[in-house]
Amino acid sequence: MKLKDKVAIVTGAASGMGKAIAIRYAKEGAKVVLSDINEQALNEVVRIITSDGGTAFGVLANVGKIEDIEHLVDTTVDTYKTVDILVNNAGIMDNFLPVGELTDEIWDRVININTSGPMRLIRKCLPIFLEKQQGIIINNASIGGLHGSRAGAAYTASKHALIGLTKNIGFQYSGLGIRCNAIAPGGVNTNIGTTMNNPDKFGMERAMSGASLNPRFAEADEIAGVALFLASDDASFVNGAVITADGGWTAY
Repeated sequence: MKLKDKVAIVTGAASGMGKAIAIRYAKEGAKVVLSDINEQALNEVVRIITSDGGTAFGVLANVGKIEDIEHLVDTTVDTYKTVDILVNNAGIMDNFLPVGELTDEIWDRVININTSGPMRLIRKCLPIFLEKQQGIIINNASIGGLHGSRAGAAYTASKHALIGLTKNIGFQYSGLGIRCNAIAPGGVNTNIGTTMNNPDKFGMERAMSGASLNPRFAEADEIAGVALFLASDDASFVNGAVITADGGWTAY
């Protein structure tokens, strides 16, 4: 088992890539703390893990709220005494809004959940990692954080910022036993589309103009395999990196 007795926090774990990562980690021996805003779906993932012999529990948490972040990490430490792995997976879309149509409300909400939430979770876990000179951070970004128009302006900016944060942390704490990496998935079969409402026609047309070049959509478990690699000792020399997992879409 690659993660035997490691304690992992996975956000956005009630569905999609977060669910797949949590299940994969548990199968590899990790004690997994799952967080999400969907309590019913969260409890179902916990049931799946524990019925298969894994160790897990769920914490209802909105990563856009600092009090929820504090509660999530504190509950994890109260239960398992430490945190070894932090997976910032929770995220939302932005209705493909171009900057001309972007409201302050949507900008603030997307940045808060996609960028500020991961930063605050990392900040909260960092003293734990520093004390034992060991910790792994994995930020689930997007190819939208590598290119200019795979989504709207807010989502694009939030994922570029998350990748910049990843590289900054990876370098600055590299001599202190902490690794911080990002995954940049392409098209993945998840329910993130449910975070959109009435997508902007112009913005969507521009963002989807290269969609015909996408070789295929991934299943969430394929991204979970990348997350397992980054969390394991197999990736001991991988730090401050962005692993693109898009089936070759952006290689064109």
